Amino acid sequence: MNKLIAALIAGLFATSVYAQAPAPATPAAVKAEAKAEKADAKAVKAEVKTDVKADAKVSKAEAQAVKDKAAADAKAAKAEAKAAKAKAKADAKAAKTKAAADAKAATAQAGADKTAAKADAKVEKAKVEAKGEKTKAAADTAAVKAEGKADVKAAKTK
Repeated sequence: MNKLIAALIAGLFATSVYAQAPAPATPAAVKAEAKAEKADAKAVKAEVKTDVKADAKVSKAEAQAVKDKAAADAKAAKAEAKAAKAKAKADAKAAKTKAAADAKAATAQAGADKTAAKADAKVEKAKVEAKGEKTKAAADTAAVKAEGKADVKAAKTK
């Protein structure tokens, strides 16, 4: 845009200089001067037109770049959201799996504790029974010994 304004101002000064110049003496010089002015004006017009087209291209490219950046940012944000959602889902699944595994482990431990308690109870019962049997056997042995001693005593007195 600055070039356009500069070109217009330069054209204005150029025409004002020619307007103040003294009239040439020959008609050929006047024709040459008019032709030169016309060519200058045409060149300035072409330059302005080119500048406008170039500025329009730049503006269009900048607008497209902004649009592309916005689309890329939106795509990245969408991908981030999707990844966060997948991570949250995976974390929830992992927590659920861990909770299930913990529950199974707790159930297994409870079963093991119950089995251990039953085994301990059986051992205690066996100990009590064994102690009773030992006591009975000791009593039987004492009775047999006493009976044997009584038989020996009775045999001696006969």
